[in-house]
Amino acid sequence: MFSGFNAQMPPSDAELATQALQEEALYRFPSFDADAAVMLGLSIRKRFRASSRHVKVRGMIISIQTIAGHTLFSCTVGNLGGVDGGGDVSLDSWSRLEGMMAVVRKTGHSSYYVEKGMNAMGKTPKQLGIQGEYKINGGAFPIWLENAPCCPIAVVGCYSGSSQDDHHMVVTAVRDYLKKIARDNSVLPPTSSMAPSIPTIPMPMTHQHTGRPESTVGRRYRDPRSYGATHKAA
Repeated sequence: MFSGFNAQMPPSDAELATQALQEEALYRFPSFDADAAVMLGLSIRKRFRASSRHVKVRGMIISIQTIAGHTLFSCTVGNLGGVDGGGDVSLDSWSRLEGMMAVVRKTGHSSYYVEKGMNAMGKTPKQLGIQGEYKINGGAFPIWLENAPCCPIAVVGCYSGSSQDDHHMVVTAVRDYLKKIARDNSVLPPTSSMAPSIPTIPMPMTHQHTGRPESTVGRRYRDPRSYGATHKAA
């Protein structure tokens, strides 16, 4: 009768901002280079093409850049449209994505965290000093190294028009990529088991009677005359 009161309330902007901040702290890379950027970018592309959003939205752009702005990976999913937006990806999509990645470079946080944190505080981009070329829209995520907590080393971003969906697309791709790295590293056997030692079996020593006295090399030998005996010169 009163089942409507039991409906789960959607998370608030403050809760979403807190969750996004926890994701940044949790998903840290052991290392990151151009090869890793290509693998991560292709993973996002494959994930989008297999999702229902590809049927509805059809188009997405993906970019991975260093924190200095050098491009490591760039990809367009769908056909580029004109100014009227007739294609899968509009002409201003790249400028929007560049603005989202600029937010990450300025703040060190994901653009989704900045968006939800700004809404939770009731602030405007002008009050935060993030305006002009910056685009506060979810979808750009910082790439941190485990042993470099000073600043992110790269930014990964995608844009298809939905702030929440684009952020979730990037975060899940990062999460699964890190899981794959951890799984691949755990397959390697430990060093001790890679080269097992062969036990040494003691072999009894046999002597052949050749008419010559046995060798005393390696034995502890003591002259029996030394037990209290006196020696005289001949």
